[in-house]
Amino acid sequence: MVELRKFNELVRDFTKDVDFLTIYIEEAHPIDGWRVSTDPKLEYKQHVTLKDRVKAASLLIDAGIESLVVLDNMENEANKAYGGFPERLYIILDGVILYQGKWGPVKYSVEEVRDWLTKYKGE
Repeated sequence: MVELRKFNELVRDFTKDVDFLTIYIEEAHPIDGWRVSTDPKLEYKQHVTLKDRVKAASLLIDAGIESLVVLDNMENEANKAYGGFPERLYIILDGVILYQGKWGPVKYSVEEVRDWLTKYKGE
């Protein structure tokens, strides 16, 4: 997650009011696909098994993400349902999408989510 510091601040600021959940989906830049990393610690093949996905997701947890992290299934159902590839921010209330951010990592905005939550909390 490119804006992990900002996201963690958001989680800390609103954790009493909302539940945060990060769904780890398929690998965006696998070494057997569109490779961008040259850091061996960040090099993963596309996940074939759930064990592969768990290992890759552990990097996000080790980086210090402060929300609950769960894994998409190997059929990538959450990703298909929400179009989260490679990163996307949502606000969902009672099963209804109230905010759908742009695709990340460069077009999404943690600040937009903060503004939305601030307005919602103030109502």
